Amino acid sequence: MKIYLQLLLSLFISLGASSGFAANIGPDELIKQTSEKVLSALDLNKEKYESEPEELFKLVNDIILPHLDFRAMSKLALGKHWRNANDEQQLRFTDAFKDMLIRTYSKSLTEYAGQEIKFLPYHPPAEGKRTTQVKTVIDQGTGPDIPIIYSLRIKNDIWKVYDIKIDGISLVTNYRNSFASDIRKVGIDGLIDKLQAKSDNA
Repeated sequence: MKIYLQLLLSLFISLGASSGFAANIGPDELIKQTSEKVLSALDLNKEKYESEPEELFKLVNDIILPHLDFRAMSKLALGKHWRNANDEQQLRFTDAFKDMLIRTYSKSLTEYAGQEIKFLPYHPPAEGKRTTQVKTVIDQGTGPDIPIIYSLRIKNDIWKVYDIKIDGISLVTNYRNSFASDIRKVGIDGLIDKLQAKSDNA
């Protein structure tokens, strides 16, 4: 799972590097136009990010966040418990979940090993539909291809990622069972404290 997340974040960075693209630019083109450039940059700066991990975190934090819909991701991750949380708890959970994901997976980004990204034929959404998917596969060379499906939606006239499936497993909803278990044990505030602690120790 770790290598998939490295590749996922690489493409998230490619989305961020395309700041300024409007919703009428196809999300498949948005990813294609920038992925090669950014992955190349990661290869060139690998040693720097390994020696200065906080620099990589700042890069991820500054570039990726504007292109991810963390509120939608948080709703998916909490499921029915989102509705039971008050406004303050929803905000705190969204911030804690965001920080945990970014800090955890930005560190693994330096281990990207140059796997080839293949883009599958893209089928634009029907007129008026505000969600879509971009399908790719990761060519591992000696191993089986890894399918990765990006789910995007239009928010404020910009395409934003709200979930991704890696080899059939949702990055966001994969957390739902563990979050529900924590909520049963320590409540939503206890879960938030746990996520914040993980972020601080990442």
